[in-house]
Amino acid sequence: MPVATPSKPAARRPVKAAPARKSKAAPKPAATLTLSSKNYSSWSLRGWLLARFAGLDFEELMLPPDDADARKELLLLAPSILVPCLRHDGVTVWNTLAIAEYLAETFPKAGLWPVDRVARAHARAVCGEMNSGFANLRASLPMNLKGHFPRHKIWAGARPDIERISEIWTECLARYGGPYLFGTRRGAADAIFAPVVTRFLTYDVPLNPACLAYCRSIAAMPELRAWTDAARQEPDEIEQLDMDF
Repeated sequence: MPVATPSKPAARRPVKAAPARKSKAAPKPAATLTLSSKNYSSWSLRGWLLARFAGLDFEELMLPPDDADARKELLLLAPSILVPCLRHDGVTVWNTLAIAEYLAETFPKAGLWPVDRVARAHARAVCGEMNSGFANLRASLPMNLKGHFPRHKIWAGARPDIERISEIWTECLARYGGPYLFGTRRGAADAIFAPVVTRFLTYDVPLNPACLAYCRSIAAMPELRAWTDAARQEPDEIEQLDMDF
């Protein structure tokens, strides 16, 4: 009678060690914002604040200090302003008002414009006025976050611009209650007028109490303080914008 031969146990396959997990690199921001000088460029500051207020994650692309087109814009010699330039989700948009509208559409919960229809129209009107006007103010009081010129003699041509801006601010603060131009929430209007705040503080422009309080509120914003700190670290200087008044 044949004797059954015990079956051999199946050979165990060697267990492969699990591959080491590669650490995931931090995802790059989906947007870029091209800027010029943080010390001198009021347009760059506006676009940067708008993007921050909207909550957009973006990468800063700084133009070199010797960029010819950027210097023309800073010296008010360019035919049009192409900085800041926002690139996001296949969209390229420049001009701070266009950037404001794009961000407001893309991030409606950020509240860049007032909810109320009448207030929203008012905000757009004063922002449009700032975007296209006040040439004498820009020329005589250039933005310079590193500088401070107390008792600066204001050119007569700039006085009407200063008076008109003070009128806009006083009316908005009285109508909407402050501390920002359209109420308790900062928005596009505050980003658009923030460079004017820095100019008024740099040159010690006399203001009424309401406007002075508004300047202090804007200057105290964490975003503006961060921008100002970065501006003070810039090594480059543009002599035409850094005059010893």
